[in-house]
Amino acid sequence: QVQLVESGGGSVQAGGSLTLSCLTSGNTDNYYLGWFRQAPGKGREGVAVICSDGSTRNAASVKGRFTISKDNSKNTLYLQMNTLSPEDTAMYYCAALAARFACSTTNIQYPTYRGQGTQVTVSS
Repeated sequence: QVQLVESGGGSVQAGGSLTLSCLTSGNTDNYYLGWFRQAPGKGREGVAVICSDGSTRNAASVKGRFTISKDNSKNTLYLQMNTLSPEDTAMYYCAALAARFACSTTNIQYPTYRGQGTQVTVSS
């Protein structure tokens, strides 16, 4: 069993930055960790994921603006979000995807485990 608890969401103006954190517990050795988001009235979108070899995958919509990272000593996953735009407004979920699946932003949208979400609102 894996537990995921997000924090760090909030409201920010366009062009601003936020860093989301996800505290993990349980054995995450056989899971990829990542983030997906869902805006009101829209479907899920995989945002970023860290693969077993440490490489990362990012959605085209966030490339160059968002950075995913993790600190194993703190059992924490991060999503650094820069140059935010109103289109980034969504509920952001921390996710753990079983490693038997391909490591991709497509698959992280439908994870094995997810957190309760943290809201990010970007105003113009």
